[in-house]
Amino acid sequence: MAATPQKVRAYIKGVDLAPRKVSIVASLVRNRTVADALVILEHVPRRSAQPIKKAIESAKANATNNHGLDGKTLVISTMSVTVGNRLKRFKPHMRGMALPFQKKTSNILVEVTGTEKPKKKPAAKPAEKAEKKESK
Repeated sequence: MAATPQKVRAYIKGVDLAPRKVSIVASLVRNRTVADALVILEHVPRRSAQPIKKAIESAKANATNNHGLDGKTLVISTMSVTVGNRLKRFKPHMRGMALPFQKKTSNILVEVTGTEKPKKKPAAKPAEKAEKKESK
């Protein structure tokens, strides 16, 4: 029986970076294996690499711990960056005025696919082992 691939998600909301800046780094690791993506993100000199790395590690942990997938077979199937909430603020300006501006946030979705770990056969109980030795 062949193992069917399974999808596992991790979603991070409210990253304090503009979606345009985050999506540039996300495009570097899209459709790669999780191990390759983590190595690439360690060497990317952008601030947006850190939250993307955390999202991938979270998806990997969800897949291995909660869904029983093999960590070595994980591949990033979907990586999307969407617009989050905008914080509306004001900046002091000349002659007592204030100019409005918006602090943009991002939402990061990582979807990982992989195959299940092969199930191990249960070990023989100690009582059964003792009976086998006595019968010999």
